[in-house]
Amino acid sequence: MERITEVTSFLAEVLTPRAPLTVIIDGGENGAAAAFAARLAAAFPASARAWSVDAVLGLTGDMSGRYDSALNVLEPAADRVIVYLRSGPRGRLGSGEGERRAQVVIDHHDPQWPVIRHVHPRLASPEQWYLSESRAFFDIRAQGWDERFGNDLPAYAKAVAAAEPQPGDVALDIGCGTGRALPTLVAATGPTGRVIGLDLTPGMLAEAGRRGRHTAADLVLGDARRLPLAAAAADVVFTAGLIQHLPDPLSGLIELGRVARSGARLVLFHPAGRAALAARHGRTVRPDEPLNDHLLKPLLEAAGWSLTRYDDPDDYFLAVAVRH
Repeated sequence: MERITEVTSFLAEVLTPRAPLTVIIDGGENGAAAAFAARLAAAFPASARAWSVDAVLGLTGDMSGRYDSALNVLEPAADRVIVYLRSGPRGRLGSGEGERRAQVVIDHHDPQWPVIRHVHPRLASPEQWYLSESRAFFDIRAQGWDERFGNDLPAYAKAVAAAEPQPGDVALDIGCGTGRALPTLVAATGPTGRVIGLDLTPGMLAEAGRRGRHTAADLVLGDARRLPLAAAAADVVFTAGLIQHLPDPLSGLIELGRVARSGARLVLFHPAGRAALAARHGRTVRPDEPLNDHLLKPLLEAAGWSLTRYDDPDDYFLAVAVRH
């Protein structure tokens, strides 16, 4: 209940100055939109409760797919904000264009633990919500993460090898999670090297420590967008599933470049191909995603990196770049 209060209080805070306003809640399982709408309406200050906060009913159904949402027939407007609840069953069947049009998207797989996953910049800057919501999303998942994804370790080892770490290198794992890449990085850089694993989620770092992955690597709590590291310090920068979680991928890649030496290698990795991962979440790869091959190369170039390898089969995603 505390998490629901945090989310609805934040939304009420950023929406209240935009009066008069209609807030439309859509998505979720049966009854979820109405329940969330009631909580959000109650979170507005008393002077604002004459505003309209509605759950859209009757326009969503079991067919899902591209026609799953009332958002497909309601256009965003200056006096209207659309909030989409991304649920487990609907997510598996497809969120269609509705989610894309929403100004606010909330992970609602667990109705007791909603997490904001997107807010349109005109409503709130990422500085207002990104850190708290990312930690809320990953902290609750930290314990048991390796039990769910432990079979990915061989794929991590292959991805680390693609960066060609050398003895004596300084290697960074940014967004290290439970530290699945750290043992391979430590083995490759040897006793004269240094390995740092950074993550913004305390629970993930605690899990990495519990698994002993801190014995030869330093674990650092920090934000990938503002790395607490010196400029031009690293020979290898490894990331797994990081860029797609950042609110501004270009700024993130620029910051990764700041801490990398000339000639340093960057690895962008995920232990599932992008099409396979999208299908797992009930959607298809969109043409505007930053990891698309035609978008990633110029994005990296703008951040000071040169793309040298791009692989995207079903069983992994791997892009390697070199610092200018």
